[in-house]
Amino acid sequence: MSVRILALVGSLRAGSHNRQLAEAAAKLAPEGAEVVIYEGLADVPFYNEDTDVDGQVPAAAAELRAAAQAADAFLVFSPEYNGTMPAVLKNAIDWLSRPYGAGAFGGKPVAVIGTAFGQYGGVWAQDDTRKAVGIAGGKVIEDIKLSIPGSLTRFAETHPSDDAEVAGQLTEVVTRLHGTVGDVIAA
Repeated sequence: MSVRILALVGSLRAGSHNRQLAEAAAKLAPEGAEVVIYEGLADVPFYNEDTDVDGQVPAAAAELRAAAQAADAFLVFSPEYNGTMPAVLKNAIDWLSRPYGAGAFGGKPVAVIGTAFGQYGGVWAQDDTRKAVGIAGGKVIEDIKLSIPGSLTRFAETHPSDDAEVAGQLTEVVTRLHGTVGDVIAA
């Protein structure tokens, strides 16, 4: 069974280390798993229930929902902005949580990982992201975690895929997430 894992990256910055982690995860995905990085988060307008009406949903939000519906699982990469997740990531979660009771996360497995400059690697932001995704209907896999501290120095001259320790950890994350898809479907 081929498993499609949609990667949502909470940083829009060119050269983002979380984006680089997502690229590495896609490159290191095991056979039978495909990690697809969602490219349109910057275009999704802030969630507004007034525009979330059949026939009026903004195109960028509809595209995000369609990509999420086509996914079997999610791998969310969250940097830490002022002690929490970035607004672009929270906004994506808000759009994917609707319509209420039938959101695109729909009980699908979700793992949240990331990197940040601080000494804890963005743990607070990742914990907040797990909470929001779980409330939005995702099946958060709580024991799949990876928080890489010191991103500015660690990845200053090395792409995460070329860091043997990080590459090994990412391979394990994607492999474990891939393995949960059948378990969640069977449950």
